[in-house]
Amino acid sequence: MSRDGTRPRRRTDPPGRYAPLAEDPRFLQLRKRFLVAAASVTAAFLGWYAVYVALSAFARGFMARQVAGHVNVALLLGLLQFASTFLLAWAYLAYARRRLDPLAQDLRHRPAGDGTAR
Repeated sequence: MSRDGTRPRRRTDPPGRYAPLAEDPRFLQLRKRFLVAAASVTAAFLGWYAVYVALSAFARGFMARQVAGHVNVALLLGLLQFASTFLLAWAYLAYARRRLDPLAQDLRHRPAGDGTAR
């Protein structure tokens, strides 16, 4: 018990006014979809970045190959890092608009427990 005589809230207890929403199957589905999408985009970005760093550290001869003029493989792959960042952001945005936003909109407009998961 805390000093004011109330039981402290455990980390697993949902906050009072959001408790019904936290147990709603639509919310759980939304949360799962978000976590899968966020983890996928993060893994793709970090994996590609790790490949770039590993090539820079261990394949210097390959990275130093000239492609055109003074442009080498390292420079092209470095520029592709920027391009892939924007591509991944666009892909996540498209996914969120198609799969997350409709479910979130549904949760906003219908009370918790009203309806089933899609």
